[in-house]
Amino acid sequence: MKIDTGDTAWMLISTALVMLMTPGLALFYGGMARRKNILGTMMHSLTILCVVSVIWVLWGYTIAFGPDKGGIIGGLEWFGLKGVGHEPGPHAASIPHLSFVIFQMMFAIITPTLITGAFAERMKFSAFLLFTILWVTFVYAPLAHWVWGGGWIGSVLGALDFAGGTVVHISSGVAALTAAFVIGKRKGYGINPMPPHNRTLTITGAALLWFGWFGFNAGSALSAGSIATTAFVNTNLSASAGFISWMIIEWVQKGKPTVIGAVSGSVAGLVAITPASGFVSPLSSLFIGSAAGILCYLAVILKPRLGYDDSFDVFGIHAVGGTWGALATGLFASTKINPAGIDGLFSGNPPLLGIQAIAVIGTYLYVFFYTFVILKIVDWVVGLRINEEEESIGLDLTQHGESGYTL
Repeated sequence: MKIDTGDTAWMLISTALVMLMTPGLALFYGGMARRKNILGTMMHSLTILCVVSVIWVLWGYTIAFGPDKGGIIGGLEWFGLKGVGHEPGPHAASIPHLSFVIFQMMFAIITPTLITGAFAERMKFSAFLLFTILWVTFVYAPLAHWVWGGGWIGSVLGALDFAGGTVVHISSGVAALTAAFVIGKRKGYGINPMPPHNRTLTITGAALLWFGWFGFNAGSALSAGSIATTAFVNTNLSASAGFISWMIIEWVQKGKPTVIGAVSGSVAGLVAITPASGFVSPLSSLFIGSAAGILCYLAVILKPRLGYDDSFDVFGIHAVGGTWGALATGLFASTKINPAGIDGLFSGNPPLLGIQAIAVIGTYLYVFFYTFVILKIVDWVVGLRINEEEESIGLDLTQHGESGYTL
């Protein structure tokens, strides 16, 4: 098949949209941090953008999408992008291989960036850097191969994941929970209030995430056409439904709908529709998003009772929302929407729900085990946490020697 200029243009635009999600997440997380930690928090996102770009070109892409080796990992034939150029690649026939590489690079960047919200305000910068390199290499890249690169989840098991429910959201959410337990709580957590220091930054970041998510989901069609359009529409509807359902349940429970809560609901809706976006109808996306807002809200308010300090609720939104989205794909997927997909339970094919559940369980187990091992290695090599005095002063001054505000 020849290169299609329209498909290529759409993929380059989608790549730029997904790239914008990382600085958007920097604002989203930065606003939720305390004032003394805003630069340190935002630095995580910007550093990952650059470091993972290099990793992806050198060895990340070939591990994730190189020629399959036993359904487990990609071969090293494309190390340093050797032999990867402007011809169509095996994973997308109408765009240059290099276009697919850069699009997938942005997914590899945003995933570990999501994790940083769990250990915000207390991790050494050196530890964060080493963790990122190891995690992308040994967790993200193999998992991407399992689902999208010809590995056992996508090609053998037959699970559906249109744009990253397992690869991005469950993996980052489970890794976040693991990190929260291994690193421990922030000093004063549960005793001293730790509200967001700048809610307007968080709202701005949420808007950029929503905007970028159109490239995230619709770009995963890998062409400009009807499936991309469906994913685009479903993305907006699910985000809107998640916003509304979180707003309503919080309004009922607390007496007032908060803006931070509502935008968290929109993110929950975006997370949940990600694996299903190219396989379900717009009406289904409304249900998926509505349920995601409620489920993720319940997961977040239960956090204090479970006794862990996931600073910005990465597990409650991304793991819970991603899990629901993966299972909802098994319920609502329809070949009437996408002939390349598989019918789900409500279209007369109950086994897909079980297949989706196996993919979810496999992802949970793999990510938890290897994230735990990586954290222990990092702790042994450089130590994970800043000391108590540094934590009191904040990341900005102790890790980077500057302050986010001059007041």
